[in-house]
Amino acid sequence: MKLRAYLVDDEPLGLERLRRLLEKTGRVDVIGQASEPEVAITALSNDCPDVCFLDIEMPRLNAFDVLARLPKQPIVIFTTAYDCYALQAFGVNSVDYLLKPVDPENLERALDKVERLRGASHAQSDLQAVIKNLAESLQQAAMEYPSRIASRLGDRLWFIDLSRVTHFYAADKLTYAVSGNKAYCVDSAIAELEKKLDPRKFVRIHRSSLVNLDWIKEVASLPGGTLSVRLKDEKQTELIVARDRARQFKERAGC
Repeated sequence: MKLRAYLVDDEPLGLERLRRLLEKTGRVDVIGQASEPEVAITALSNDCPDVCFLDIEMPRLNAFDVLARLPKQPIVIFTTAYDCYALQAFGVNSVDYLLKPVDPENLERALDKVERLRGASHAQSDLQAVIKNLAESLQQAAMEYPSRIASRLGDRLWFIDLSRVTHFYAADKLTYAVSGNKAYCVDSAIAELEKKLDPRKFVRIHRSSLVNLDWIKEVASLPGGTLSVRLKDEKQTELIVARDRARQFKERAGC
């Protein structure tokens, strides 16, 4: 018997991509979908599915707000573009997670887990506990993002507001933060910065660069699947989004 699934994501394109992936598996009947959390609450309250694919970050109500308003909890697979939310907490019992863009292999793994859990007597209590832990993790993560970064110059440290950093780039085994058309050397590698900076602001677009979404002026497609990003700084800096990062960049930037 196929799993009955309901999809919730504030990005309509994301909904359609997920629906197509699920239909290709041949294991799921999508009984409905919503891009507005309030609509999802009404639908899920009237007909609880076997599994709900639920985006974490949505306007007005997040995933945990939605779940808190449901009279009965379905098995939940969270979907998220961010990998900073203590994702290991998702991989237990009645909950799984999928990073966007969703990988078909990971989707099959998540469906396997749902089928094992369907009808398990412990699923409801486990789900409530995990939801509580994840909500706390989200709040803690939101408070821990730095608002400035240090740059060492001789025996002195300069502190730069991250809101004024247009992008980071690596060159000659060093990493630089660009602010006010000046490049400041910082101690962290690009991979480290990707993990510790707010993912709602900074997105890795290349193995050697991160961009501040607030400073993007325009995005253009280039041959070969890469993208060109023009910034709002004085130099109108142009950066290239690597082909293998283009899809995730579009998800994060809302392109």
